[in-house]
Amino acid sequence: MIAAVTFKRFKQFKEQRIPLLPKGTMLLAGGNNTGKSTILHGLAVWEFCRTVMEAEKGHKALLGTSTSQGLGLGDDEFSPINVPSLRHLWTNLISHKSVADPDGYTLRIKAEWNHVHGTKELEFGLALANDRLFAKTTFSNLQNDDVIPRVAYLPPFAGITDREGRVPVAIRRRRIGEGLAGAVLRNLLLDLSTANVDKRRSMREGKTKIGNADLRKLRETDPWELLQQALRTHFGAELVIAPFAEEYHSYIRVEIVKGTHKGYRLTRHHGYKNRDLMVEGSGFLQWLSVYALAVAPEISTLLLDEPDAHLHCSLQQQMLEALENIANTSGQQIIIATHSTEILKNSRPERILELSSSRAPRFLSTENQKVGLLAGLGSEYAPRIDALKKRRRLLLVEGDFDMQVLKTLAATLGREIPGSWVEWKNTAGHKERKQLFLALKEEIPDLVALSLRDRDDEPYTTVGDGLVDKSHEYDQPDFHCRKWRRRHIENYLLWPPTIANLLDISLDQVEGRLRDNYGIAIGNSFQDVKAPEALLNIHGKAILQDLGVDRLELAKRLPVDKVPCDILSLLDDLERLAR
Repeated sequence: MIAAVTFKRFKQFKEQRIPLLPKGTMLLAGGNNTGKSTILHGLAVWEFCRTVMEAEKGHKALLGTSTSQGLGLGDDEFSPINVPSLRHLWTNLISHKSVADPDGYTLRIKAEWNHVHGTKELEFGLALANDRLFAKTTFSNLQNDDVIPRVAYLPPFAGITDREGRVPVAIRRRRIGEGLAGAVLRNLLLDLSTANVDKRRSMREGKTKIGNADLRKLRETDPWELLQQALRTHFGAELVIAPFAEEYHSYIRVEIVKGTHKGYRLTRHHGYKNRDLMVEGSGFLQWLSVYALAVAPEISTLLLDEPDAHLHCSLQQQMLEALENIANTSGQQIIIATHSTEILKNSRPERILELSSSRAPRFLSTENQKVGLLAGLGSEYAPRIDALKKRRRLLLVEGDFDMQVLKTLAATLGREIPGSWVEWKNTAGHKERKQLFLALKEEIPDLVALSLRDRDDEPYTTVGDGLVDKSHEYDQPDFHCRKWRRRHIENYLLWPPTIANLLDISLDQVEGRLRDNYGIAIGNSFQDVKAPEALLNIHGKAILQDLGVDRLELAKRLPVDKVPCDILSLLDDLERLAR
């Protein structure tokens, strides 16, 4: 299988070697415009060149001893991917030759794969002259008997019709390259079904039925059997394909039947009538097209561009597990470009190739790096990351309200939160936030972070001086864990006179409701660090909601001499760490 691909002047890759995992599933991940789809497109173009060179000039044109000239193609014959014009294959649309490219083959794609006798390499060059594309084998160390990987590319699902006729392989490749995999899905399914029928007929020849051992092997290895069993398991469904005769049938009929399954048998729902394939949801059809190509025996490298599109989160993970099982059983290589956080967070870091606009592609090695990837690190469309690179201060909070209260109380005190802090909402605990911090610190070595959380149901004794979270003391000097001493930030706003003023009722009424309904009396120790235990532990958020108090308005009206000391302590921390 392919261990690396090297691009020269292909789309956004001016010159880049991309390492790949030669077996099993691997994920291409990163921000938009970092090259995920470009890698798949490049391999699809490489496969197209291999196909046309071998078809037109024979296998010898791919060998290291070849002296074959280039092969000319019209733009209507180029089918692996959809581009507005052939010039869009070249970096910055510049296809003309330079001094470094005397033969004019300025775009090159080379695939490398492992062999018992060393690494095998096959490179194709492309040239463009008068809107005509020329392809040529520009480097090869292959010998006559060397096996060349077979590649198939599948973009996100689209294009299904109710009248799909039988079409040749070249047309199928063009439809898929145009992003219309649905337009040839029935053809793929008919091929698998027909091969299965032929295999069953051969196994039954001279017998009344297929033997148990042969049937078990068929169910475990045949692509059609594997596809049908996967449909029974995940969707409670089977495909029914009508017989197709090339002589008089115009369209391929594929229908769905649904029911309950036990083992390899599906029992149809009572009264259920077969319905055409195209009435199923886009998620089902996406899953079906992916699986139909994945089980095809002639394919050694499968390229999937966002196969998670249209799929529910649970189906995304099920699909990945199914593809991993297929790859592990068959030895196939499956390369998946994805934005799915569900797939990425459940995948091992070492199987994820991170693509970034700011550094060379790399396989992840730690969970920290995966957290950074999921946070958008490396994307050129990540303004928050850009701000962090400039300011180098990260303030992790649970929500917008915490920041609104802090800014309001700071203004009451005639202070402000230093502008160097970049706010980042994150509901996870300090442990998970630390993973994000470490991932960011790989990109921003002098980054400093303060992580602030509600105490909620944790003991107030876990909060030390300066709101230090004593239950999360890390050996990382630039990651500072802070936790409110009071259960919620709202507990710092429960000053009865201000509540009475805001609700336009008497102080006695407010104090009576706090005493009678919540069992709490609030006195002059309200702002102290060592406030009464009842004030520390009461559900301040629920009380203010019950009283009908606008929390932010309450923060705005809190007297300057009643701003709690913990608030001052945190503001001091933010100013000190901002320097």
